[in-house]
Order: sequence, then C-alpha cells, then structure tokens
Amino acid sequence: MADTRLKAALAGGEFIVAPGVYDLISALIADRMGFPALYVTGYGVVASYLGLPDAGLATYRDMIERIGQIAKMTGTPIIADADTGYGGLLNVRHTVRGYEAAGVTAIQLEDQEFPKKCGHTPNRRVVPSDEMVRKIKVACDSRSSADFLVIARTDSRTGLGLDEALRRGEAYAAAGADIIFIESPESEAEMVAIAQRIAAPVMANMVYGGRTPLMSAERLREIGFAAAIFPAAGFLASAAALEAAYSDLRENGCSTGRAAMYSFEAFNRMIGFPEVWEFEKRYVVLD
Repeated sequence: MADTRLKAALAGGEFIVAPGVYDLISALIADRMGFPALYVTGYGVVASYLGLPDAGLATYRDMIERIGQIAKMTGTPIIADADTGYGGLLNVRHTVRGYEAAGVTAIQLEDQEFPKKCGHTPNRRVVPSDEMVRKIKVACDSRSSADFLVIARTDSRTGLGLDEALRRGEAYAAAGADIIFIESPESEAEMVAIAQRIAAPVMANMVYGGRTPLMSAERLREIGFAAAIFPAAGFLASAAALEAAYSDLRENGCSTGRAAMYSFEAFNRMIGFPEVWEFEKRYVVLD
C-alpha cells in the first residue's frame, strides 16, 4: 500500500528532498537519514543491475523485483521511476498496479518514445501529448488508493522548447497527474517559469553534471517547487569511493586507509547481522 505520509507532506507544504537509491545498500543507508522520500532511479538500477546505460533496455520485470525489495526493506515513502510505463495503455495499467502492490508510493511516468533515454542525454523524442494524457488517465484510474501518486514527466523541453514543455505540463496536470516533472530546463529563469505556470505541485531533477543548473532545496522551494530528486548523488559518490578503494588496493597491495571505509561493524548492524546472531543464540546449537 502507498504510504500516506508523502501526500500529506505535499499538502502541508513540506518541501520533498528525495535522494536517489539504486540498490539495497544505498537504500538502507538513505532510509536512516530522515528524508521524506527515497527516489528509486532507473538510471542507477539499470547501471548497477545490468551494467548498461539507461536507454530503454530494462524491462518491467527487471525493475519491479528490485523496486519491490527496496520498498520491503525500507520505511521511507518510495518514489519509483517507471520509464514510459513499459508499453501501451494496458502495460501502464499493469505497471501502476504492480508498483502499488510492491509498496511504491509515487510512480513516475514519462512521455518519451520507446526506447526511452536518460533525460540529460541527447536525441530524446516524445510521443504526442494526447497519447501521454491517455496514459495519465489510465494510471490514475488504475490505482487502488488516492495516496498512490502519479508523477507525469515531459522530456519535450530539449527538442521542442520550453513553451511546449509548459503546455504539456498543464495538460498532464489537467489529466489528473498529482505532480508535474518538466525534465531538463536549462536555466534558473526557466525553472521560475515552470513553477509560476504549472498549477500542480512541480518536481525538479538535480543531476550533477546534467543540463539543469544545480539549486538548493531552499532556493527551489522559494521559487515555487514542491519537490526535488537527486538521482545521481548516490551512485556517483559510490563510484568515486569504489575507484579510490580499489586503486588503493591495486597500488599498495592492501587497504591502507587512504580511501574512506565504512566501519565493518556498522555495516554488519545495518544489514541485520545482530538479529541473525540473536536468533542463533535462541535456536541454533553452535559448535
């Protein structure tokens, strides 16, 4: 079931900052930080699971199994990327029902043509807006709870310009989307225009090295945004840390401490070893 806290937080004017998580280690760490939501990034899941780019290569089945496990093992409301809904209108219905049953609280659907691409890479193409409107209506009608939120994303800004992106954002809000996500605006002035034009709550995508200028949560809230996702923060930091640790090992034949290391004891606690040890004390005869 959807977590009621996310909708309530939006209604109460709380600004939603959602870090990107892509596997259970990142999700367990972020879950303890007190964020109002976690964002399961398609880019990060595809990269960590398949070792491939976010280019429409992952299937519904690839994603739902990982998203469901993240939702099961965490207590924070989950926003999850669902690309284009993995097909036509019937696929969208199936995806919405599957994500909701898996414990997701908000599903993100986009108006790209299939196969989709990462929103901060070139050569993205979008479907006609009326096709996306139908998807949004199907998504809203397919959920079992009004606490399950539909996020409608448009990738039209890069190829068709800001005016078209704003027009689509308005149409998607009118179709029933709870949150509007206009991908890849290219200046703070464009961000201000989005927040002023769209009547529904709007979400920003803060990607390090992406097309959109990085802005603080305070500034985004000030100009009228309701939420921001930081999808790449986790996997970019993890990649840098892994490269440093493995380079240290390769160059020195051991881990010298030059690269930052998570405490092994703390890691054991995070993933639940104390519960295993307590179980063994009660039920298992150990040599």
